[in-house]
Amino acid sequence: MQYDALKTFVTLVEVKNFTKTAELLLMSQPSVSLHIKNLEKEFQTKLVERSPKYLKITPTGEMLYDCAVQMISLYEQARQAIVEHHHAVKGELKIGASFTIGEYILPSLLLDLQKEHPELQIQVTIGNTEEIVQAVRLFQVEIGFIEGQTNEKDIIVVPFLEDELYFVASSSHPLTSKQVIVLSDLQNQDWITREVGSGTREYLNHVIRSNGLKARSFITISSNQGIKETLINGNGISLLSRSVVEREVQYGDLHMIPVAKTSFTRMLSYIYSPVMKEKQVVKTFIDTLKKHTSL
Repeated sequence: MQYDALKTFVTLVEVKNFTKTAELLLMSQPSVSLHIKNLEKEFQTKLVERSPKYLKITPTGEMLYDCAVQMISLYEQARQAIVEHHHAVKGELKIGASFTIGEYILPSLLLDLQKEHPELQIQVTIGNTEEIVQAVRLFQVEIGFIEGQTNEKDIIVVPFLEDELYFVASSSHPLTSKQVIVLSDLQNQDWITREVGSGTREYLNHVIRSNGLKARSFITISSNQGIKETLINGNGISLLSRSVVEREVQYGDLHMIPVAKTSFTRMLSYIYSPVMKEKQVVKTFIDTLKKHTSL
C-alpha cells in the first residue's frame, strides 16, 4: 500500500492546496506532486484538476478519497493493535457518541474505565446519530453509541440500555397544571426539538406521525442544553430522555408531562465495524460497559 502517497492525497483533498499540503506534511511541493502523479498512474485515472486559480477533485478522486481515509485508518488501527498485543491495555480509544449518551450516560462509564486502565487515553467525539454512524463507517472512531436506528451495512449494532423519554415543559406551560393529559392535548403545540439526523428527533417524528398530531411550530436546536434553556424560558414542549432532564425536573425548572396510559421507550445501542471486534481496547471497553448495564 502506498501509505505516504495516500496520506498526501487525503491531505490535498482536505486543504485543496499543494503548497499548504507540503507544509503540513513537512515535505517539498515537488514530492507532493510526485505522490499524486504516482497514484494517478497506479489507478489509471485523473485524480485532481489543477489550474493557477483552483484545484478541483475529480469524481474518481472523490471515490479514492473515501477509500483512502478508511485504508489509512485501518493501517493506524493495525499498528496500534500490534502494540496493544504486546503490552497492557493502553494507547488511544476513540469513541463516538450521540448527544444524549455522550453528555449524560457515558461520563461515569469513562471515569470507571480510566480508573481501571490509567494508561488508556480516551478521546470522545459527540455528534448526532447520523454523524456517529458515519464516523464508525469511516473508522474515525473504534466504537460508537447511538439513540436512533441505522441501516448501514457492515456495522454491528448491539442494544445495551433501555431509555425512557418524556414530554417536558416549563412550569408556566398550560399543560403542566392539568391532572390528566391525553395525546390529543398535544395537538397544535410549539415544539422545541433536535436537528434532523438526531435519534431523539427521529423518535419525536415517529410519535407525531403515528398519533396523527399536528405541530403549530418547530424550533430546531442541535443541543440538549439549548433545548432545555429554551423550554425554561418559553412555552414550548419537547420530548427528551429522562437522563437529559432529570436534574432540571428535580430542581423544578422543568416539568414532565405524563400522558395517560402511554409510555415512550427506545433502545440505546453501541456500534462498531467488524474489523474492530478483536481490538484489545474495544473488547476492554465493551466488558466495562457490560458491567454497568443489565442487557
